[in-house]
Amino acid sequence: MVELGLHHEQQHQELLATDIKYILSTNPLAPAYIENNEYNKPVFSSPEAGDFSSPGATARPATWLPVPGGIYSIGHQAAGFSFDNELPVHEVLVAPFELQNRLVTNADYLQFIEAGGYQQFQFWLGEGWDLASREGWTAPLYWSKNAEGQWLRYGPTGLEPLKLAAPVSHISFYEADAYAQWAGARLPTEAEWETAARFFQATPQGGNWLETGYFDPQPLATDADPSQCHQLLGDCWEWTYSAYHPYPGYQRAAGALGEYNGKFMLNQLVLRGGSCATPESHIRVSYRNFFHADKRWQFTGLRLAR
Repeated sequence: MVELGLHHEQQHQELLATDIKYILSTNPLAPAYIENNEYNKPVFSSPEAGDFSSPGATARPATWLPVPGGIYSIGHQAAGFSFDNELPVHEVLVAPFELQNRLVTNADYLQFIEAGGYQQFQFWLGEGWDLASREGWTAPLYWSKNAEGQWLRYGPTGLEPLKLAAPVSHISFYEADAYAQWAGARLPTEAEWETAARFFQATPQGGNWLETGYFDPQPLATDADPSQCHQLLGDCWEWTYSAYHPYPGYQRAAGALGEYNGKFMLNQLVLRGGSCATPESHIRVSYRNFFHADKRWQFTGLRLAR
């Protein structure tokens, strides 16, 4: 119970980072949380890779990476702590699929906006279309335009020009799915995501986490190998097209421990991968996060599958 409490405290560390951002964003002066100085500049690129962090820089086009089909084991399979919702380990049949090698960027998503994605109902699930219309959504949370029509985004350093190469974040499941439909693709299932993470041997090392101190998703280095899968762990929680349900054979613990995850296993969607607000030691490839489809305040992004 003590160990569970420590991991729960790490979840609160992440929630503090995202809650502070949201609270500060409601201040009309758009105050900064950290200084825009050398500490806040990305370090995920070699000096030869060029300046990929400037607002106008764009990422390389995403590539499609094949993942072979087969029967795979899903769930926590290593030594050490896991939450009960990561168990028991079970087998799933996964058909061959392809996954993009990076997260969808702000530049990618801006094309969806400029193509009228928020005004075309055919890309949206019914509930999402009703919600977006009712709330007047025209862009991700924290995006706005200035008097000159330039896109801005509120972040830890205040209001600044939109960084096109950075991963898009703070979008709902409905927006992620609508973008995927518009792009002629789809969201991966959580079994596909975990299968891919194991296939590409994703590890937390070198990712963008809470300890990195950026408090914001960072662009992928321009010299990143297009044949490898990047950003699977860190930067953004990735929406999947999987309902948050118990694994086959799951038994809810008795008493208070059974309240921790079991009571939430309905009407929510699974997210995978962790974010720039997640402590590095908290994450693993079997970790299951979950939110309602309309939520945007967390660092939620997407990766395309087909």
